[in-house]
Formats: sequence, structure tokens, C-alpha cells
Amino acid sequence: MTHVQTPQAARVHEIDALRGFALAGILVANIGFFAHPGYALAGGLPMHDGPVAYAISALVLTKFYILFSFLFGYSFTLQMRAAERAGASVRARTARRCLGLFALGLAQGLLLWIGDILTLYAALGLILLALRGIRPRTAVIVAAAVIGTLTLVWLALAALATLDPGAGAAAADPAEAARIMSLATGGPLDVLRMQLELYPPLAASIWLFQGPTALAMFLLGLAAGKRRLLEEPGRWWHLLGRVQWAGFGVGLPGGVFFALTSGSGGPAEVLGLAVNTVTSPLLTAAYVATLLRAVRRHPAVGRALAPAGRMAASNYIGQSLVACLVFTGYGLALAGRLEPIAVMGVAAAVYTALLALSAWWLRSHRWGPVEYGLRRLTNWT
Repeated sequence: MTHVQTPQAARVHEIDALRGFALAGILVANIGFFAHPGYALAGGLPMHDGPVAYAISALVLTKFYILFSFLFGYSFTLQMRAAERAGASVRARTARRCLGLFALGLAQGLLLWIGDILTLYAALGLILLALRGIRPRTAVIVAAAVIGTLTLVWLALAALATLDPGAGAAAADPAEAARIMSLATGGPLDVLRMQLELYPPLAASIWLFQGPTALAMFLLGLAAGKRRLLEEPGRWWHLLGRVQWAGFGVGLPGGVFFALTSGSGGPAEVLGLAVNTVTSPLLTAAYVATLLRAVRRHPAVGRALAPAGRMAASNYIGQSLVACLVFTGYGLALAGRLEPIAVMGVAAAVYTALLALSAWWLRSHRWGPVEYGLRRLTNWT
């Protein structure tokens, strides 16, 4: 079959830089569960209580998957345009891509990272496909309605919890947590057993609790992509300062409140979730505004982040692989042995190494290895 060559659209470097930045937050949020896998049994902090854990809860948890979800929605509009330029079916291409993401996420969830979110993204991608004709203004309204409804649900649950303050979520059983730690630091088959035990219930929890917010961010990204906001920054650049003031002014106190109430049980914890649902997108927006201004003033920042962003899926899988080799019985089995600050040091080292590896890889390849496979499946003819 003859393949028709179509012109390639110029990459949006701001999107690549934002993806590269988001990867840092994703790694910091996830690595605590590799380092202390017993926390996957309950909704507590990913590390022992302390300044590092509280800082992660306040500044990182839930903030960066929000950014990734927004960028997923924005990139969907770029993929629609690419399909139109190629004269291909948007529906068929998106369905194949979502199938590939689902298979990739399922494999990662069963083998590497029990908190994988790619299967959720694949399912929500099909919803986004069905809603691709929605007007930007309507998409924003629906997204706001989803966030508002979710917040009201949390507030209602907090009110109900006041009737029985002792009915908070039970903490993880220490004996069970110790068993999970033993599996995580045992041999490869023990690690695989842990993955098979923990992944299904945790995946269901992720779909239930993160799904609505992710869908709202998909819709906001879709609206922004249809308006070409990241491709035409001159239209809104003057507003970034206001975004920072509002985002940090509201988002930071909300993040602190969320951190202080996480794991407390009862009405306070549920109220923290309600507050976090509203304030996390604002804090994420402030992060985005800050990074965009930094990239404009210091282009080297964007150049450093963009290669990882161009191969974000490969980096996401790579983070899980390296974390497994460091913390589980697949490799060094250091889970439970490092202090939180040392775990953050590992995260910094892994992120820096993957940034350098991404830049090296793209000097001789057009796409990352995972991106290449997804692209071949997406563009199947």
C-alpha cells in the first residue's frame, strides 16, 4: 500500500516543556509508594509523617495528574488536526490509540506500578472522542459543573461524617502492611504477587476518585486546544501574573489544609478532600503560569524540559521501571530503608537522568520508543 506523506505540524514547545515539568511532579507523587508500599493499603500519606510528606501532600499530590490530564485534552485537538491533514478517520485513530494506552497501562499496572493511570486515560479518551464536537464554552461549563458537583459530594459526605466522627477510613493493618513490604522486597515473583494483589482494587479506586477530575481537565484541555491558546500565547500572556496571584493565593492555603487533614479520618479529612478538589486546579494553573514565564525569560529551561515532554509516555514508564529496580525485589529492594529526604534524592537523580537520556535519544530518533509504538498503532493503515 502506498503511504501518502502529509506535512508535519510544528511542535508546540510550550506543551513539551509543560509535559516535561509535569513528569517531575508525577515522579515525586508516585515514588513514595514505591519506597513505602504498605501505604497503598490505606489512603494515608505516601511516606512517614513529617515535613517531606506534608510538603508533597500540599504542593504535589493531585496537582500534576491534573496538568497531565489538561495536556491530554489539548493534545487530542492536535491529533484531530493531524488526522484531518492526513485524510484519516479521527474516530479510528483515537480508538486505536486508546486501545494501545489501555494495554500499556494494564501491563504497567500488573508488572511495575500499581497506581498506573493510563487505563483511566484510555477510557476517558473515548469519552472525549464522543464529545469532540462540543463548543469550547460548553466544555468549560461542563468541566466546572463536574468539579462543582464533586466538591458538593465531598461536602455532603463531610456533613454526614459529623454525625459519626469515629467512622473515618481505617488505617492500614500493621501486620498486613508488613506483609506487603515483605513481598515488595522479596524476589521478583513476590513483587509480581504484590502487583497482582494490589493493582485491581487500587485501579478501581483511581477510576472512582480521580476519574471525574481527570475528565474535567480533559474538557478544559479540549477547550483550550480548540482556541489554540498554547499556540497563540500573545492573546493571554498579560494575564499570567493574575493567574499566579489567584492560583497561589487560593491554591497554596488549600494545599496546606489538604495536607494537614490527610489521614486524620472523620469529617476533617473529607472536608480537606472537598477543599482540595477546588483549589488543586488553581495551584496547578499557577505552576503553569510560572513555568511559562520562566521559559520565556530563560529559554534554556524549556530546552531542558522539552525532550522529556516529547517522549512523556516513555519517561512515565521509565520512571516506574527505575523505581522498581531501586525499591523492589526486581532490583535493590530498598523499600522501607530510606528516609523521606533520601527518597526525594532518588527522585531527583532519576528525573535528571531521564532528562539527559531523553535529550540523547532524540538526537538520533524522532520519537521515544513508547511513542513510536503508539504512533504506529494510531496511524495503522
